[in-house]
Amino acid sequence: MPFATEIRPAPGLLIDSTADLVALPIRSGTAGPVIVTEGVGRSATALDERLPAPLEALAAQYDLKGKSGETVEFPVDLGRGLVRMALFGVGEATPRELRRAGAALARLAKGRDLLATTVAALDDVADEALSAFVEGALLASYTFSLATGANRPKPVPTAELFGADPERIAEPLRRGHALAQATALARDLINTPSGEKGPAWLAEQAQRVAAETDLDSAVWDESDLARDGFRSILAVGQGAARPPRLVQLSYEPPGATRHVVLVGKGITFDTGGLSLKPNDNMMVMKTDMSGAAIVLGAMSVLARLGVTARVTGLLPIAENAFSGEAQRPGDVITTYSGHTVEVLNTDAEGRLVMADAMGYATGSLAPDTLVDVATLTGAAKLALGTGIGALFATTDDLASALTDAGERSGETVWRLPLVEDYRDALDSPVADLANVATKSDHGNPGAINAALFLREFTAGIPWAHLDIAGPGRSTTEDAEITKGGTAFGTRLLLRWLTEQ
Repeated sequence: MPFATEIRPAPGLLIDSTADLVALPIRSGTAGPVIVTEGVGRSATALDERLPAPLEALAAQYDLKGKSGETVEFPVDLGRGLVRMALFGVGEATPRELRRAGAALARLAKGRDLLATTVAALDDVADEALSAFVEGALLASYTFSLATGANRPKPVPTAELFGADPERIAEPLRRGHALAQATALARDLINTPSGEKGPAWLAEQAQRVAAETDLDSAVWDESDLARDGFRSILAVGQGAARPPRLVQLSYEPPGATRHVVLVGKGITFDTGGLSLKPNDNMMVMKTDMSGAAIVLGAMSVLARLGVTARVTGLLPIAENAFSGEAQRPGDVITTYSGHTVEVLNTDAEGRLVMADAMGYATGSLAPDTLVDVATLTGAAKLALGTGIGALFATTDDLASALTDAGERSGETVWRLPLVEDYRDALDSPVADLANVATKSDHGNPGAINAALFLREFTAGIPWAHLDIAGPGRSTTEDAEITKGGTAFGTRLLLRWLTEQ
């Protein structure tokens, strides 16, 4: 769904705005909070004369510290009748703090007709921080609902930024919008109910996005998958009435010297197969294709962000269902790359479809770097909770670059080890490896075991794996996060890709 809010620069002074909500940023400081009045009016004194008390007194009355995310609002008469004025904290105006401030302000502005603020007038705000403000404001305004009569405050239609040269801030605004739009596209796909969202439907959405954003696309249907040897994808999807798909998206800018392949897990619904999930665990499984949605969202704005690397996105898509046709525990399948895998748990299916896609990538696409993203293991959520993603990587440089991109995106990841001593737990007596551990000598390090399984299909190419089972879904509203699928990792990947 398109954003309901437009954020744009505005000429003139805030005091002359027709907005029904005007908002002034407050910075934190060692000597106390500082209210930023640049771009508001001809003088701070003139503004104070229109307020019920001087700004400093109002901040003290509401005990504001300038902490990012703080907000307070009160009625004022700026010469055209009563409107609402908000004071909102921006901390030290770092990107992380301005992202949270933008989200808080957008939530406060719901139900209003026009928001005006001077956040762009902060004298030393970096372009990246202003982009982050836009990200936060737009993503906090994101909504997804199929209700015909939803009775909830609507996002403010327009937010105007006063006090800055429109030409100077045009690029940060454009960049922030692109990052948020990619995330919103992924969220829309993730939040779509699985009754509609079968493998063919998701492949069609990928083709539509590709056509709209000048990406090349190719789709394998079940016949193509059988012909070309994608047996793992077929095995996972064989129990479903809706057969699987594989989508390839290609972005090839002129002069590209590096090639990155992104692989996103696309399980459109996960019952667990014959290794059936409990009902409570199944409730959120419409989001188990988050990895594919994130890759598609990121691919959709590569040109807008000026990414210079060649990027290929692979979306292995299947529905993991149970039926008389479903794969059974104990079955042995042969992957695209020729590895045989004993399937001991049909609920460990995401790694199977990704194995085929990764084998195809390393065998046919010659990437310089391979990165995958998936809602893969409950173990990652147990280890890191719902706010941090698990990162595995075969090189320190790649791990460091992705971690830094995550910090700048507000999508924190924590590197977990690829423990060599754990690898033999995946040995199978009847195949090259098993899809889950066959022994528990080291406990049950499920996230590590899954990562070690995937590493078997990387052919030694620098590789990173993002397990977002924890932060990929949210049951609460927090800063730029809204309930449902979060598309965690979209902005991380885009920040990283712009530096390749």
